[in-house]
Parts: sequence; C-alpha cells; structure tokens
Amino acid sequence: MFSSKNQYTPEKSIIRLTSHMEICQRDYPLDWYQSDFAPYAEAYLALPDRKLTTVIEWMRPYIEKAYDHFGEQLLLLSHYYMGGEIVRLVETFGGVIGDSYQLALMAVNHPEKTVIVESAVHFMAESIALLANDNQTVYITNPKAGCTMEMLAKDFMVEPALQELNARYGQDNVLPICYMNTSGRIKAMTGAQGGAVCTSSNVKQIVQWARKQKKKILFIPDKLMGENVAYWLGMNNIAYWPGGSDGARYTLSNQDAATLRSFDAAELVLFSSYCAVHAYYKSNMCEYWHKQGFTVIAHPECPNEVIRQADLAGSTSLIWDQVMFDRAKTGRYAIATENHLVQNLKEQGALRGIQVVNVAEAPSDAEGPGVGCGCATMSRNDPPHLVALLDLLRQGKSVDYNIIRAGDEVNEFTGLRDRLTQQEQRWIAEHAKKALNQMIEITEGRL
Repeated sequence: MFSSKNQYTPEKSIIRLTSHMEICQRDYPLDWYQSDFAPYAEAYLALPDRKLTTVIEWMRPYIEKAYDHFGEQLLLLSHYYMGGEIVRLVETFGGVIGDSYQLALMAVNHPEKTVIVESAVHFMAESIALLANDNQTVYITNPKAGCTMEMLAKDFMVEPALQELNARYGQDNVLPICYMNTSGRIKAMTGAQGGAVCTSSNVKQIVQWARKQKKKILFIPDKLMGENVAYWLGMNNIAYWPGGSDGARYTLSNQDAATLRSFDAAELVLFSSYCAVHAYYKSNMCEYWHKQGFTVIAHPECPNEVIRQADLAGSTSLIWDQVMFDRAKTGRYAIATENHLVQNLKEQGALRGIQVVNVAEAPSDAEGPGVGCGCATMSRNDPPHLVALLDLLRQGKSVDYNIIRAGDEVNEFTGLRDRLTQQEQRWIAEHAKKALNQMIEITEGRL
C-alpha cells in the first residue's frame, strides 16, 4: 500500500559511526576534479584507507575552519541517496540530510543560512536555490552530479509534448505536473501553465489536486511513478509520450487513429522517462523476501508489479524512518531502492539488531547487473569535493562554477555548463517558483 504520510518530519536519522565502516564508492581520477579542487583530491587519494574514521580525521580541520569562518551562516545538506560516506559525514559535521521535499524547503525555512552547500544532485540544488531568499547562495559540491531520469527529460524533449497537447486539447485543458527530479527549465514550463512539482512523498496528494482541476494531466516523468499513482487513485485511462530524445521527435499528427483515441480518452499522459535503477526490480524478488519473513518496502519509482507486492511504498525519508525505528516490528526489511540508501540502512540497522537487504539480492537463475554500489551519477559528490568547496569558500576564492543559478544545465559527462542570460534566469526562477510553491501549498493543506 501507499503511505499518505506526506507531511511528517522523521526523527533524526540517528546515524552512528564505527571505525570499521568502509566507503562504498570508487575513487575518481584527478581529471574528474576542477583544477583548484585537484590538490584536495590528491591528499584524499593518498590516505592509507577508506575507513570513515580515517576520512573524518582528514576532513575535520577543513570543516572546522569553515564553521569558524561562516558560523551560523553555513548550512550543509545532503540527500539520503548520496554515497553513504557523504550522508554520514554531512550529518556527523552538523549538516542535515533529508528527502527531496524536505531539502527543497531548507533555504526558505532558514533565512539565517546564507551559505548553503549541497552534496546531492544538480536538480535538487537548483530547487533549493529557486526557493532561496535573496541573501542566500546555494552551492553544489560537484555540478556533474546528475540524475539519469532528468537527463532523459530535458526541456527540448518535453516541450513538444506540452505544445502538441495544448494544440489538440487547448492550453486551458492541459495541466502539467513535474517530478522534483527535473531541471528548473521543466519546472518553469510547468509553473507557467499553472502546474505543480511533486516528490515521492507527496505525489499522490499532488495528483489528487490535479484531478480536481478537471484537465488532462501531463506527468513529466517518472513513467513508473505515474503508473503507480494511477494505480493508487484508480486512474485507468493513460496515454504514453515517448521519453528521452524520442519525445522530441514524436508528433500526434503522425499517429494512427487508435493511438489518437487513447490520447483523447486519457486522463493522464505520461512522459515515459524513468529511473533505470528502480526499473530493475521485479515482483518475484519481493515474493522471495516475503517468504523469508521480511517486510518489503519499495520506492514509488519502482515498477507497479513491485508496488503491488510491497508491504509499503514511500519516499526515502519514509523508508529510513520505517527501518531505523523498526515500525513493522519485524526486525527484517527488504528495500527496493537505490543501493546507497540500502547500504546505509544495512550498516545502521545492524547496529540496532535490524537486518536489511536489497530486494534485488533475491537469488535468480538469470544473469543480471546486480545492485552495485548505487547510482553512479549521484556518487560524484565525494569527500574531496566537499572539503575543497568549503575551504575555497573560506579563503574567499571564486567558485562560480559551483554556484547554482536558475536554468543552469551541466553536461554530466563533459562538465560543460550552459548558463542562461539574466533575463532568461528571471523567467525560469519566476515560473519554476510558482510550480514549487504550488506544491508546498497543496502539501501543507492550504489548497
């Protein structure tokens, strides 16, 4: 079932560190770092091991100097999905971890924090920046930390879908809803047409609001999450717009009569990008862990067959809370989500006598990719990136490349940044903020 607890704030994550904990992340070559970050990366690579206690002792002088310099103005943030070392280290050094909805509110709810450093993905840092006050600056430790789902839902890919739906049904009859895992440009496109952002914690609530508007809903992406919310809300008429670059080439005028009838009848049109990490899960994996006596919890980005088999589905924050406080009272949890979070849960759960496995660890006769260490693009925020950024900021050196502006796009492979003109940034900020504020108003029960 789906948890509708959209507004809870989980108890502190109660992360505990032990000296044997290892970092589940590969070391990047020096050419993955900005030139002024390279000396910090060299020092990190020279450490004798990757035990967390070793890394903490290396980081501590830099972090303490940054706090001494900025005082209460400094706020460190990280998402639960980041590499385990960053999540544990950020909280260890006084930072805050949370899910997408919680992090989006951090700047606006803490106006005294003028220097906000985020160790997470680009779309999340941009969302924080879009809601930030004028006196706040948001930095990302590594601008190349991206999301494959966001990469397959760029504005030039999605815009044809919205334009064609508007042309066929009328702009006043089409309502876009975009997932938090999209760029500011997509959020602005959504806000300009009266739509709202959603997260994995409030998607059901946002789509319930959208249905009341009596319009055709364009859900930008996640296709799998869209299918799940349709399942939860009993929405049977769904049409699919191709994801990725195929979406940019797709036109309704070239479709056959049956396809056009499906679009005409659809209450929900899904832009079909999705998260490859979550798409890997299958219902038979859940069945296996149920037979072993495990409580199965799945993220809403998983396929619908998994959601139907799971005991509970919800955001990263909900998953963390359910496991760390053994809400099901089983002491055994199988989790279907990105493996950095699962690894963190395994280590922290073991300290509390709670057994945690990744649902994908179920035995299989078929060869598969396995679960690995976690999402590769999200892993790019590592200790030397965080240390370098904080130390350079403390020294007053320019780190413009790490500042987040509305509409910024960074090529996750080359690192090249496309920054809009100030006029274009203002348009993105104005309309993306509308979509984000619409989400907040709905989630907090004010709409």
